[in-house]
Amino acid sequence: MTTIAIVGGGISGTMAAVNLARLSDHPVRVVVINSKRPLGRGTAYGTARVEHLLNVAARNMSALPDMPSHFADWLRSRNDFRSMPVAELREMFAPRRVYGDYVRGLLETCLHPIDARCQVRVESIDDEAVDIAAAADGLTVLLKNGTAVDAEQVVLATGNQPPGSFPCTSLLRHDPRYRSDPWDDWLSRLPPPGGRVVLLGAGLTMVDIVLTLAEIGWDGEIVAVSRHGMLPKSHFRGIADEDYLPVDADSLGLSGLRAIVQQHCDRLKQMSQNSAIAIDKLRPHTQRLWRNLSTEDKKEFLTNDAAVWNVTRHRIAVSIHNKVTDALDAGRLKVVAGTIKRLVPGEQRIDVMMHDGSGNELVQSGDLVINCTEPQSHFSQTGLPLFDNLLAKGMVRSDEIDLGIQIDDDFAVIDKEGNSSSELHAIGPLLKGTLWETTAVPELRGQAMRVAEILLQREPAAVPEEDVIEYYI
Repeated sequence: MTTIAIVGGGISGTMAAVNLARLSDHPVRVVVINSKRPLGRGTAYGTARVEHLLNVAARNMSALPDMPSHFADWLRSRNDFRSMPVAELREMFAPRRVYGDYVRGLLETCLHPIDARCQVRVESIDDEAVDIAAAADGLTVLLKNGTAVDAEQVVLATGNQPPGSFPCTSLLRHDPRYRSDPWDDWLSRLPPPGGRVVLLGAGLTMVDIVLTLAEIGWDGEIVAVSRHGMLPKSHFRGIADEDYLPVDADSLGLSGLRAIVQQHCDRLKQMSQNSAIAIDKLRPHTQRLWRNLSTEDKKEFLTNDAAVWNVTRHRIAVSIHNKVTDALDAGRLKVVAGTIKRLVPGEQRIDVMMHDGSGNELVQSGDLVINCTEPQSHFSQTGLPLFDNLLAKGMVRSDEIDLGIQIDDDFAVIDKEGNSSSELHAIGPLLKGTLWETTAVPELRGQAMRVAEILLQREPAAVPEEDVIEYYI
């Protein structure tokens, strides 16, 4: 029986396993290797907090690309939502923990199938993969506990890299006033009322923490620090606008694309419409456009455009945006723009040393400092044993801008010599440097299904187009 090992049990790895189970017409053993985050839920959907909502309406959150209403239909089966009108349910931004239940439930039917005739065996191992080695009949995944998994095929689906780190005058690993990972317990370290919490980063993770502090009624000051000081924008009602990219868009380069997008933004503003529609209309084309940019254009985009892109493209539910706005208006939350230079633990607080846009030094002090920055931006400096080992051996290589690993069009990993592997594949955020848009469910579910088809040597299934209304709500 063929064995396929999947490293990572978040949504990418989980749905790769689910698709292998439902699409295979011959016996296959699937082993999901997962550590640290909840199996079948990952980081985003492992939250237990009811205030943490999805950023996309339920109608577009099916985990199965060929069954677009699957999640909305599943919601209707739950007692919590049985009385909600169908139209309202489809437009709701469900709690992320509920979506975690949904994905874990899909996996559970594969781990413990009720049909004895099922040919696919799905197993899970709670341990960290630290290396992958060539074997006579495929690959061997080495685990932290000293055991190993032999497989003919391996899929890397490890999700986002850990948050980046900052220079510090002393080690903060055991300092109760600092949390390097925002998904580890920080509530137990919360200062008493009247205290001050400094959040390093002003993106979606920062929003989660602000929501939780509001939910528990913590009475203190919150300061969010980020380079640009921009907050995620809200979803909105808009219009189903026309496609505006010219036929030669792939050859225009970054400056040409910028000009066209800006022209369309200006046109939308003249129509009293939200200019973010122009960014949303790029979504079906983003991966192709990104792959056709030069290395220099990609680096320039990361430096000058990525921050605006992220807050415009990855929006939050209106109700969440309103709560963040309320916190700002009430003075409970303050956002400070500045580049973080180092952290300085003091006797009472930790000082966050920054420079503003003019180079002036700023200091923000916190009783608790939580790192809410984006994942490590340099893949080659990830510090994770698995990827350190794979890079050292040349089994993988960083993409041209070092955001992740290189793959070919069939998700096969490319080694240091430029050869595509026949045994090692990758999906999910590991492909950010190659595809750019590869962190949201619509991209992840498609990759999970396609890599399953490739491993099973099946032709791509017909997939309905995504509900375009998602772009305008």
